[in-house]
Amino acid sequence: MKNKKINISQNTCSLKDVLDIIGGKWAMPIIYHLSKGKMRFKELERTVEGINTRMLVKELKNMEANGIITREVFATVPPTVEYTLTSKGEKLLPSIVSLHTWGQEFTV
Repeated sequence: MKNKKINISQNTCSLKDVLDIIGGKWAMPIIYHLSKGKMRFKELERTVEGINTRMLVKELKNMEANGIITREVFATVPPTVEYTLTSKGEKLLPSIVSLHTWGQEFTV
């Protein structure tokens, strides 16, 4: 197989920026689950296997700050919060699916 060399400029390396946004252990599973539609905080907490409350809050705040998800708060008692992917977040889905497929093929 032929080795392909990828040329990336050191000054304009966006890979580091991308990894800062979605490189966390939990970001991709959260994005994957939100691809199915709106979810409340507790739904996400139950769905994303192995995540604790503190990490979920941290990841959601990071993704909201980076425009990957939106957070909508409803004035109920207790407050209801729903998370959805933005169009920017939805554009990550093909890459996440590709990484998942690669992982199934090459990891045991």
